[in-house]
Amino acid sequence: MPSPLDWPPAAIDILVFAFGYLLGSIPFGVVLTRIAGTQDVRSIGSGNIGATNVLRTGRKGLAAATLIGDLLKGTVAVCAVKWSVDPIVPLVAGAGAFLGHLFPIWLRFRGGKGVATFIGVLVAISWATALAFCLVWLATAYFTRYSSLAGLVASAVTPGIIWFGGQTTAAMLFAALAILLWFKHRDNIAKLIKGTESKIGQKSTATDLE
Repeated sequence: MPSPLDWPPAAIDILVFAFGYLLGSIPFGVVLTRIAGTQDVRSIGSGNIGATNVLRTGRKGLAAATLIGDLLKGTVAVCAVKWSVDPIVPLVAGAGAFLGHLFPIWLRFRGGKGVATFIGVLVAISWATALAFCLVWLATAYFTRYSSLAGLVASAVTPGIIWFGGQTTAAMLFAALAILLWFKHRDNIAKLIKGTESKIGQKSTATDLE
């Protein structure tokens, strides 16, 4: 039986993408709240499965666990295939994890908004850029008080930072992921334009890491 290293590149990419997608599809927000016996997270607040909405259950520990789980599934997906000599393979796994979170097969393709998993993939691809992402997020959130805007701005500058770091292919991947992240935040963008988006510190607001 041939070693996976001897498989055609296309076959490896398909399997790696499927692995990343299934890992990313794990709905930690739904699973953890169900285990804890709280109401279905999809029936409250925004109806989203991410840490923001889990926090609306009043269970900070569950929200933190959801955040960590959503982040780690991006990191694990990439790190699990770093054995490959092909630098594209980890990127394929990361893309799969991100898409799995956004469109999980277990939840009829209705998933989260992607910020936490975006960061998780970024940590595994370029930890320095992940640090820059967090700094941009913090600065934007500090000056505007909008957590959603902070995530949008940080994701938008990420491809440029990676590009200047010499990782051209990774920059193109994160540009595509950022576009999808913005698409999933279209309701937040509409509220920002109207001036109706909740600010950090307001009762209805939590960190936008869904």
